[in-house]
Amino acid sequence: MDNQRDAILKLFSLLSLPDGGIGSWLSEATSDDIFLRLSELESHPLSKVQLNQLLAFAHEAPLSRGFYRYYWLVKPRLHPYNIDSLPVRYDDSWMSTGQIASLDHLYWGLYRLYVDGLLWFGNVRTAYRALRTKPFEELGRYFSDRRFDTDGMKERGPGLDLDPIAKDDRYLISEMACKSYGTTPQNRSELRGALINAFRAYRETDKGRVKIRDLLEMEDVPANDPQRQQEFIFSADDVLEHEVATEKELNSRYEAVANRFIAARESGLKNTYLYLSMVGELDVYVATSMRSRQDFRNMADTCDNIFRSKKLTDLVLRHFDPTMSAAEGHEDKGLIECLMVKCAKVLVYCAGSRDSYGKDAEAAMALSLGKPVIFFCDEESRSRFYRDVHPLSRLIEFDTGVAVGAMVTSLMSDVKELVYRIFENKMEYELEHPKPGHLRLKERLTGSVVRVQTSDRMLSETFWNYYHNRSAE
Repeated sequence: MDNQRDAILKLFSLLSLPDGGIGSWLSEATSDDIFLRLSELESHPLSKVQLNQLLAFAHEAPLSRGFYRYYWLVKPRLHPYNIDSLPVRYDDSWMSTGQIASLDHLYWGLYRLYVDGLLWFGNVRTAYRALRTKPFEELGRYFSDRRFDTDGMKERGPGLDLDPIAKDDRYLISEMACKSYGTTPQNRSELRGALINAFRAYRETDKGRVKIRDLLEMEDVPANDPQRQQEFIFSADDVLEHEVATEKELNSRYEAVANRFIAARESGLKNTYLYLSMVGELDVYVATSMRSRQDFRNMADTCDNIFRSKKLTDLVLRHFDPTMSAAEGHEDKGLIECLMVKCAKVLVYCAGSRDSYGKDAEAAMALSLGKPVIFFCDEESRSRFYRDVHPLSRLIEFDTGVAVGAMVTSLMSDVKELVYRIFENKMEYELEHPKPGHLRLKERLTGSVVRVQTSDRMLSETFWNYYHNRSAE
């Protein structure tokens, strides 16, 4: 019997949790009567009635016929993730037995429960208590409701076309450009004023041709304000290397870019209203920080690469491209982006060369709403993300208390595959047991930890006792 006991404990070691709930059913403290009955499964399958008796021996509450059927007698077609991808052995013959026919069969159903528990309850014991009494049909509806409506997405057709903006002009819709050029042709342009003042100062000592970059890099342009100087240099990127000899020539160079700014801004504002008009069906919000003209080009290419992928064509995804949208001011911009993060189903976080409070806040907001977040960065940033334990790696969904994590990758192919799997309800997960009682749920493609259950009994009990306790506020 000792050998059988040890073999069963070894097989179920990943699912053994010291929390006093369903996870403690099979542990060192488990009755020998339970191990004896389980050792006979190959010749004597386990019915729902007998399973409840074994649970009772371990002081665990019984489960319903519907629960037993859902987790052991069917492989649900409308589950929110790909059950076939679970890293546990599955045998088609189980579906015809009407009972739990082997230890592997028992393990398969419990494994599914643990994955479901971490995904939607944050705690396996809580999940079992919430689901164990439900009828089969109700369990089916519960999980079906957590699926994306893939067929509906494919049938809805395309939205209205955005107003085109050339990729080389998209930097002109930035707030820095707006502050430099003014919001309308009638507004005074601080960039024009700075250029003219610098040119006149230059003319006092030199009559030759001068690069526009050199004018903007003069120490007093603008006076004692290096931040504005960088805004001007950013906004005038298209003409920085041009040389001018007269104020008229300088104005001509300025006007050419200013006219493109006005056109790009008008298109960006129009596009924002188009985005707002479809915000109720927004699928993906792209969060990023763009500090240079090349950043805008790169981000535009990234969005095209992801959302024009052949793999995603059928989904007709509505996505927010940050290089195509402008706002009347930073306050409006903040409200617009918060609304879009709230309404979008998924957020793709594109890391830049520098940190940004804005995109970090957007990603944190999405995680706190329980939305899938894909963190796309270069390999060095990915390594740093894990090494330094970036705060976005674990947050709490405010409504449920479930610990959620971002999926981190340095591969564009992973981003496209993850977006596809999310909306096709084909995500793949596996459980990890880094230390006794501690559970992690990992997304299999990137190895990212997306859910956690702590092994700290004090933390776990305090967290769940108080998280939803309104009277303690």
